[in-house]
Amino acid sequence: MKLPFSLFLALRYLKPKRTFLSIITLISILGVMLGVTVLILVISVMTGFDRELRQKVIDFDAHILVSTEDVLRDWRTLKQKIDNTPGVVATAPYIQGPVIVEFQNKRVAPMIRGVDPAEEEKVIPLSKFIKYGRLNLEGESAVLGVELARKLQANVGDKITVYSPGNLGQILDGIKKLENAQGEEEKKAIDQLRDVILPKELTVTGIFETGHYLHDSEFLLVPVYVGQELYGLGDGLHGITVRTENPYGAERVKQRIEQFLEPPQYAQTWIDMNSQFFEAVRLERTVMFFLLFFIVVVAAFGIMSTLITVTVQKRREIGIVKALGANIGQIIWVFLGQGTIVGLFGTVTGLGLGMTLIRYRNEFSHWLASTLHIPAEVIPGDVAIICISAFFICSIAALIPAYFAARLDPVKALRYE
Repeated sequence: MKLPFSLFLALRYLKPKRTFLSIITLISILGVMLGVTVLILVISVMTGFDRELRQKVIDFDAHILVSTEDVLRDWRTLKQKIDNTPGVVATAPYIQGPVIVEFQNKRVAPMIRGVDPAEEEKVIPLSKFIKYGRLNLEGESAVLGVELARKLQANVGDKITVYSPGNLGQILDGIKKLENAQGEEEKKAIDQLRDVILPKELTVTGIFETGHYLHDSEFLLVPVYVGQELYGLGDGLHGITVRTENPYGAERVKQRIEQFLEPPQYAQTWIDMNSQFFEAVRLERTVMFFLLFFIVVVAAFGIMSTLITVTVQKRREIGIVKALGANIGQIIWVFLGQGTIVGLFGTVTGLGLGMTLIRYRNEFSHWLASTLHIPAEVIPGDVAIICISAFFICSIAALIPAYFAARLDPVKALRYE
């Protein structure tokens, strides 16, 4: 098979020889290969961590939370409207707020989440996270996160004491009455104050573990009515949790729900509620991409230096070829072809090595730690951007020495010693 003149010469110049130039060419290929490999590996692992974080958030948080600035009073009518919204799978009542929990003189300030297990299971599968005990929220009971239980040193069957800051205003009013009261009035004010600050004593029926430290250390689940009593809500709620058909399409469903919400009511998706975590991962991923991309740029400079050396060495041959009638375009393609072939070969081998490392990433990680798990997700678009960008950078790097080689004067080139 006859090859084009430019490609024939490019391959001839790239043919391995026992020279320093061949070693530089090999190093250039290795540079491109390593750059592409590291980029694919790091970006895929970062994407995997992002996806795993999102999955852990989705598993414990509702896809959409409908709430209000105050208390949701007429929530049954609103719940029915949300149930009839296209894209909504299930809804459940919701209470959430900070409390003080005490057990054996240990005090922490986590968040309670008041739920109705029968309805909440349709929105968030809480039962699958139970590590000890069971999801039993009947009567005066609570289910703790595993890290929260560790802080309190509480186990299934223990009784914990819960104080709510929701009645702080009533406590302050009671103290003022007590200060101004006398005799019988004083006794009555003390009894009223005791009723206000009387804490809830709950039995631990289960301990859950989601794998997300924030959830495991900051939450305890209680029945809805306990949350209502702690915050003095009566029949009101803090919000309604919503499960959608597709968690990544929750924004569209939120917009439909917002059509019949009245201020101060509002809706938030799980992405809105955890945007700081996702933004941090996205920013780190972008920074890592640009930093590691300089490996490919350095490899491109290696290709450029190799071709400049070839141009100097082959100056006489370039003059002869131009004297025989080769035009500027053909000479450019001789050297551009060399850079393109080196870039293509380095990119393809880097792609192969990168995909292999991702495929066997956890086997390779055993030398770090036997229990280490590295999540990874290959996004075809990211891989395409990396490979195409690496190839074009290498080609552009080859263009500069190719252009100067083509501009050589044949007479001066033939006189070159």
